[in-house]
Amino acid sequence: MTQNWSSLDGVLLLVVLVGLTIVFGLSRRIDHDRPRIDPAMAEEQLYLAGTTAKRVSLGFNGLVADWYWMRALQYVGRKVISAPGTFQLDNLGQLNLKQLAPLLDTATTLDPEFMEPYEYAAVVLPGIDVAEAIRITKKGIAANPSAWRLYQHLGYINWQQRNFREAGEAYRRGAELPGAPAWMKVMEARMAGEGSSRNTAREIYLRMYEQTGDEQVKNIARRHLLYLDSLDQREGLRKVLLVYQSKLGHCPGSWQQIEPALHTLRLALDSTGAPLDPSGTPYILMASKCDVDLDPKTEVPRF
Repeated sequence: MTQNWSSLDGVLLLVVLVGLTIVFGLSRRIDHDRPRIDPAMAEEQLYLAGTTAKRVSLGFNGLVADWYWMRALQYVGRKVISAPGTFQLDNLGQLNLKQLAPLLDTATTLDPEFMEPYEYAAVVLPGIDVAEAIRITKKGIAANPSAWRLYQHLGYINWQQRNFREAGEAYRRGAELPGAPAWMKVMEARMAGEGSSRNTAREIYLRMYEQTGDEQVKNIARRHLLYLDSLDQREGLRKVLLVYQSKLGHCPGSWQQIEPALHTLRLALDSTGAPLDPSGTPYILMASKCDVDLDPKTEVPRF
């Protein structure tokens, strides 16, 4: 029995090695067969269209799909690194990512059940090409009609575009699928009644944060939640400043002067009495304007 299992292990190992060798060979072949182009434009050229890649994958579609998925992530990463200034994944419209949609499309053509590229397309791609984001997500729904999360992604894209009716319809269809959580039905109602509200935005990004297995998508959701919480906090702080100004005729010169009122907002304060934003960074008091602002070092984004 031990000998039989050892033989089986050897066969399985050989299959894995052969598969990896084929993928490596395909990568070399794809790179070799591409037309010679200006090196400066090299990463703007798509390797192979999805249908062509599927034909030459020799049955190893899943492995080649993984390869294209990694190429898509590397493509974005190189663009971010080479760009001047600081970019976040939720604001990539200026990076000229022409090949991101084709790379994601090829990965999902090779493996239609590969969920990560669909999610990436829904969350990252709208800032670059909304039509392609919707097309790839709908392509995923057609290939995976029982995957309620794809309807969540489609609802998110439409909500971002303020197409609340279409977003509600996507959430409704997803909510009808087996295994869909109850909050999908709640989101349908929210799209109809308060699609543009801050609470709806918070619910969308909270569910995204809870459901995703992709760390980049999770970070996008986390940043949006920080931003939304900070908006609430800054509104409360401005009200406190306005009350102080209306009573005394001038704005406070320091946070300590309104510390009792700050406690009513239930905000954490640092040792100087300054209120902390959701990332734990003190807010800046702009006494001359009677206003509050984010510290440049904060993690809270400015959208």
